[in-house]
Amino acid sequence: MSKYLITIGLETHVQLKTNTKMFCGCSLKFGEEPNTNVCPVCLGYPGALPVMNREAVKLTVMSGLMLGCEISRLSTFDRKNYFYPDMSKDYQISQQARPLCLGGGVTIQTPAGPKRVRINHIHLEEDAAKINHYARFSGVDFNRCGTPLMEIVSEPDLSSPDEALAYVQALKQILVYAGVSDCNLEEGNLRCDVNISVRPEGQEQLGTRAEIKNMNTFKGIYAALEYEIARQLATVARGGVIVQETRRWEPDLGETQSMRSKENAHDYRYFPEPDLVPVALASEQIAAWKALLPELPSARRERMVAEYGIPEYDAGVLADAKENADFFEAAVRLCSPGLGKTVSNWFMTEVMRQLSVTGKTISECPLTPAALAELVELVDKRVINGPTAKELSAELFENGGMPGVLVAKRGLGQVSDSGALEGFVEQAIAANAKSVEDYRAGKKAAAGFLVGQVMKLSKGKADPQRVGILVAEKLARLA
Repeated sequence: MSKYLITIGLETHVQLKTNTKMFCGCSLKFGEEPNTNVCPVCLGYPGALPVMNREAVKLTVMSGLMLGCEISRLSTFDRKNYFYPDMSKDYQISQQARPLCLGGGVTIQTPAGPKRVRINHIHLEEDAAKINHYARFSGVDFNRCGTPLMEIVSEPDLSSPDEALAYVQALKQILVYAGVSDCNLEEGNLRCDVNISVRPEGQEQLGTRAEIKNMNTFKGIYAALEYEIARQLATVARGGVIVQETRRWEPDLGETQSMRSKENAHDYRYFPEPDLVPVALASEQIAAWKALLPELPSARRERMVAEYGIPEYDAGVLADAKENADFFEAAVRLCSPGLGKTVSNWFMTEVMRQLSVTGKTISECPLTPAALAELVELVDKRVINGPTAKELSAELFENGGMPGVLVAKRGLGQVSDSGALEGFVEQAIAANAKSVEDYRAGKKAAAGFLVGQVMKLSKGKADPQRVGILVAEKLARLA
């Protein structure tokens, strides 16, 4: 059987983080009653003229800069004509001839190593309305119509569902870092059109592609690609022909289904938008926007490993969400040198556990970087022990405050005085003769039980490490 090559390209649609629509002043607040955030401009009433949203242009350019694109000094808008219920004007204002951003790419990690996925271009357009389907009818909600929409078109550089998923996830992380979009898939902030084709190994020309429209979950993208690749391979294996078409993913059935034959550019009858002037960008303006950009997530991971001495795994987890990485770095910079790994451990275990339990983000809880830094310092200097610190971390996460104040107010300081600890050890051994006998009989776990009893007697304030040493010494003498 002939071997076939898989080719995948993605068109990723990203709703930009602006307060108003692309060509009018209507609000973009999510979850409003259908057809309440509309006006003559976004509804396409005769005589209503568009006014360009400057913030949308800025965010698109910033996205292009984050992705290594060349920014067009002069770009234009075009009318894309089509007749669907989701487009009230019967055309969409988009960019076809001269988009804002050209080139660039995203680096993903594969089993064979890093892979650069090239970007063809990024253009800016207005989103369509949303069609809601019900049991007996369908309705169109024009609240979304006119939302600033950035379309990032990749080259056909992807060759598997795993690579496609890695690309979309890396792209999402970069855009969220840049603050250009929330990329909330549940709210439709990020959607993908997925193009797939197969061809015999050795054939240079790409096969006929099918496009799967409006994928809005990572799981769906992966599953749809798996199914469509298998469908196309089965078709060519039995001598069939792949037709160029648009398909949709039916998650309940676990299959793609044909929607319509795939349109080409000439089918949309593009022509220059007569009501908008070209976008001219000065080099100084582009440089000013570039100065606003954060580090790329990949660069941040590398820097945190080098600067704070934390493992690559830790850096990857922390850098995954920008606000988590910001919190970590703010905390570690308030600590004594050499405590980067300790701060990382506390954030990745206790703090992230609390975030998971509560469903909050780090910006939504009262815990501050200064409080976490002070907590780590108190443990490092053996002012408090680990169990006490864990109790305090949960309280600080819930109520805020500073751990040093709580320790002083409640007398939570660790007991490290040898005389006091030896007294607790003597009490524990005297009250648990059976455990001493078990230890003598070779049951080493009995020592751990006695350490626990000492911790109880000290009301959790004893230094566990010092207690372990004292218990071991006392048992050795008794043996």
